[in-house]
Amino acid sequence: MDRIKTDLLVIGAGSGGLSVAAGAAQMGADVVLLERHLMGGDCLNYGCVPSKALIAAAHRAHDMTRASAFGVADVTPVVDYAAVQAHVAGAIARIVPVDSQERFEGFGVRVIRDSGTFVSPTEVEAGSHRITARRIVVATGSSPFVPPIPGLADTPFLTNETLWDLRTLPEHLLVIGGGPIGMEMAQAHRRLGSRVTVIEAGKALGREDPEIAAFALDALRAEGVEIAEETAASHVRGRDGAIEVETKGGTTYRGSHLLVAVGRTPNIDGLGLEVAGIETTRAGIKVDAGLRSTNRRVYAVGDVAGQGQFTHLAGYHAGLVIRNALFGLPVKTRPDIIPRATYTRPELAQVGLTESEAREIHGDKVEVVRQGWEHNDRAIAERETEGLLKIMVVKGRPVGASIAGAQAGEIVNTWALALSAGLKMGQIAGMVSPYPTIGELNKRAAGTYFSPRLFDNNTVKTVVRLVQRWLP
Repeated sequence: MDRIKTDLLVIGAGSGGLSVAAGAAQMGADVVLLERHLMGGDCLNYGCVPSKALIAAAHRAHDMTRASAFGVADVTPVVDYAAVQAHVAGAIARIVPVDSQERFEGFGVRVIRDSGTFVSPTEVEAGSHRITARRIVVATGSSPFVPPIPGLADTPFLTNETLWDLRTLPEHLLVIGGGPIGMEMAQAHRRLGSRVTVIEAGKALGREDPEIAAFALDALRAEGVEIAEETAASHVRGRDGAIEVETKGGTTYRGSHLLVAVGRTPNIDGLGLEVAGIETTRAGIKVDAGLRSTNRRVYAVGDVAGQGQFTHLAGYHAGLVIRNALFGLPVKTRPDIIPRATYTRPELAQVGLTESEAREIHGDKVEVVRQGWEHNDRAIAERETEGLLKIMVVKGRPVGASIAGAQAGEIVNTWALALSAGLKMGQIAGMVSPYPTIGELNKRAAGTYFSPRLFDNNTVKTVVRLVQRWLP
């Protein structure tokens, strides 16, 4: 048995684990990193990168069918799905060196490609290695949740991990799950030429502000995606090319392929957490506000920490853990500043409180500023005028932003900064945006907030008249 002593042991080489390992090693800590599968984790290999690459291809195909609005003839695209998947693989391959074992070994990290299991509160066994660490970070991520639908285990189905193995475009893709992954893949495959049906037990995009979600849902339906809401799957059967999903309402949907996208489950099995005194919940490892588990030497970051499933959240967690584990500085997570985006077209984005959440917490102190895309000159030039920016404001400070429209995922950055830094609407109004950009909407929204205070205020008008009377 190879016995290793280290300052920091990181279990899992996804976004959060890699960020912790790289940061700690470059700051002088002795770091060991365990990874049993692929470097880069879900985001690089199965999630963010491949899905956005597929969406980009689908967007190009869709643009070809509506070019006449710009004076360019519409054409029906010829889609080579195998080539699309090659594009997806190429995007992954270009990023792989950034997350590679060789790069992290160059930082001074010792990388061991094996599973890890706790054998005591401070020791982890990985193959022939027994590692004793002063601090341990669990960053094992999550995996697609496979629901216990009768017949599903005996029926061919896809998840976000296996979708990328396809080389033939699905003739009719059935999607169980109307969350972000399900809706993104539904629209992408529809734009590439598949028939698509989404089956959702509740409301599609149900986590989002309903008014904001409607922009995406209306767009998907207009493009031909069938969305069956309040429709729970009760039985699945079939074979490759012939899948049936029966619902509790008695309707049966038939398609060629089935994608299951009903959420994710934390990767905690086999870690021996109970041996280390680490408590868990259904969401993952139980952590405090500083991301420490019930074993104070062990932290959890990213999906497995049960606070959300976003790559940028894992990176945020990593920064906090580095500050605490290496320098002993107090840290506390702030869920209110974590943005999210759904990359349908139009895009959706959210940071902070939705309108209903803000009203529940702040009551009549909430002012909702609404700004549409229809008068933004860049949106007009690009024929992307469907959209809405809603800013929830309390005592002059934004507490949330809900966005639907072109570049929503970019626009939310300003509001994420505003919430993180505690900015006031006046500071957003004082910003200068380049013209013409979609981002001008942020400044205009701030202006909309101040307009009634300036233009409908008799006191302001009286002061202006008095000043004008006395100015030379």
